[in-house]
Amino acid sequence: MLTRMTKPALTALALTLGLSLAGCAGQPTNRSLDSVKQPVVERSNYSFDVDASSGGLSINEQRRLNDWFAAMDLGYGDRVSIDDPLASTETRQAVADIAARYGLLVSDSAPVTAGLVSPGRARVVVTRSKATVPGCPDWGDNAGYNYSNGTNNGFGCAVNGNLAAMVADPEDLIHGDKGSSETVIMTSNKAIASYRQQAPTGQDGLKATSSATSAGGN
Repeated sequence: MLTRMTKPALTALALTLGLSLAGCAGQPTNRSLDSVKQPVVERSNYSFDVDASSGGLSINEQRRLNDWFAAMDLGYGDRVSIDDPLASTETRQAVADIAARYGLLVSDSAPVTAGLVSPGRARVVVTRSKATVPGCPDWGDNAGYNYSNGTNNGFGCAVNGNLAAMVADPEDLIHGDKGSSETVIMTSNKAIASYRQQAPTGQDGLKATSSATSAGGN
């Protein structure tokens, strides 16, 4: 038998369905344990033009370049390169000597920058990378209506955010840090062999100790 529903009952039913759908709208959609909030590395190029000739950089230009490096707070993780139309060995060596004061080497190739390098000048480029996690923190979902058993939208923000903030060279997040050709196996084996060859402390027996007390003791 069909029952005719009154207008107030229909209104209540519509509101109930609307609230149910609204609760499902904020549910997480990630059904895996992989974080969708991953670090993103951004690169910025900073250029500085210096007067250069086939003989390299003058003393004044070297001072200007050093002051610019200091103002940029040049350090580990930065890349220094030269765009020199003359490809002067003296200019490259002068820039390399100044960059060495900050513990950096000059890269083999320079990135593309805006504008052309004027004749008689060379362009020193500093490439700096920064790692961030876009969209974090994310509290947009409602864990109380997680009917799909999905991972929260903010999952991974803490770990990946700390990783992006603490990594010394953000470029390592892209392709990893390349190891040197030097091996450390011999060094570790030497320490292990020294530990194994050490004679046990109790090999010659326990040493006798005097239990005599002083004349004023009890």
